[in-house]
Amino acid sequence: MLQNLLIERKIYATEEHKMMQTMIQEFIAHEIIDHLEEWEKNGMVSRDIWQRAGELGLLCLDMPEIYGGGGLDFTFNALLIEEFAKKGITGPGFSLHSDIVAPYLLKYGTETQKQKYLPLMARGEIITAIGMTEPNCGSDLKALRTTAEDKGDHYLVNGQKTFITNGFMCDMAIVAVKTNHNTAEEGVTLLIIESSMPGFYKGVPLKKIGMKSQDTAELFFDNVKVPKENRLGDEKAGFKIMMQELARERLSVGITAVGTAQGAIENTIAYTTERTAFDTTISGFQNTQFKLAECATQLQIHQAFLDRCIELVTVHQLTAESASMIKYSATEMCGKVVDECLQLFGGYGYMWDYPIAHMYADNRVARIYAGTNEIMKLVIARKLFKDS
Repeated sequence: MLQNLLIERKIYATEEHKMMQTMIQEFIAHEIIDHLEEWEKNGMVSRDIWQRAGELGLLCLDMPEIYGGGGLDFTFNALLIEEFAKKGITGPGFSLHSDIVAPYLLKYGTETQKQKYLPLMARGEIITAIGMTEPNCGSDLKALRTTAEDKGDHYLVNGQKTFITNGFMCDMAIVAVKTNHNTAEEGVTLLIIESSMPGFYKGVPLKKIGMKSQDTAELFFDNVKVPKENRLGDEKAGFKIMMQELARERLSVGITAVGTAQGAIENTIAYTTERTAFDTTISGFQNTQFKLAECATQLQIHQAFLDRCIELVTVHQLTAESASMIKYSATEMCGKVVDECLQLFGGYGYMWDYPIAHMYADNRVARIYAGTNEIMKLVIARKLFKDS
C-alpha cells in the first residue's frame, strides 16, 4: 500500500537494480533473519555471513573490478543499505567496510595497499574498521591523543579508540593518529594497522541500548610497530582526508534513516490493518490514518532529497553541507517516524519480539555518530555565513 503512494525512484529503476534488490531481499530472508537472535546474544555476527556476502558480490559494489569489486556505481551501495534498513538489519557492518574503508584505500592508498587489501575485502575474507573516535573526543577529531612516534622505517603507535564498528572482529583498521606529537610539525596521519600486529588489543564488545548484534568495541595500541609503508596518504594529511570522506559516510547514515522510516511505516500499516480495538481495525481510526499520512509525507520528501544526494555522490559532487543536511534531517525524521509508529503498536511496540522495538532502540544513535546533528548544523551554518 505504501509503494502505491510513493513516486517511483529513478535511481533504482533499471533492471539491474531490480535484480540486485531481489538478490538482497532473498539474502536477508534466507541467510540473515533466522540468525538475528543468536547474533544479539553474541554481540556480533558470524564470519560466515561476511564470506557469504562476498561470494554473492554484495561487498564493495562500487569498487573497480580490477580490485575484486562489482564495478557498479554508488546507487547499488545505497540500495543495499536501504534494503537492510527497511528490515531493521543493523548487525553486519557491511556499509562501513564497503562505503567508508574501501573508498579510503581506493582514493589514497598505494597500488601495493590496494592489491593487498581490496580483493580480500570484496570477498569478505577480511573485516575492516576505521578508528577515529577516542574516549576524550567525539566529533572533535583534532583532539586525538593516539600517537605515532617516528622510528625511521616504522611508527610506534600508542593510544586508544572507542565506539569502533567492526572493532572486535576486524582484521585491519585505518587508524587516525598524531604524528610529531607536541612539535611544530604535529598533525593527524592515517595508518593501516592489522589486528595481528603485536600490541594491538581489542576490548570486549560494548553493551549498547540498541544495535545489539553489531560488533562495537574499543581498540588499544601498546607500542604497536607499524611499517611506514602502511601509512595511508601523506603524513599530516589525515584530517583533510577524513573531512573529504565524511560526506559519503554521512550520506550513508541518511540512507539508513530513510530506509528505516520506510520499513517502520510498512510494518505499522501491516500491524494496524490486522489489529482490532473497539470492534474495528486500528487502521480504521482517523488518528492512525492521519499519523501514517504525516509519516509517509515526510518519507517522500526525504526520499527526493536523498536521491539527489546519491546522484551527486556518484559524480563526486556531493558537498559537505548537503551531506550534513541529509544526515541531520533524515535522522531527525526517522526518529519521529519510528516513535509515531511504535505508539500505534501500543504495548506490543515495546516488546523486543517486534521489529519496531528494534528500530526504536537501534536508530537513536544515528543522531550521534558520523558527527552529531549539532555538528551537522554547524557545518551548514558556517557555509551560510561564509557566503553572506
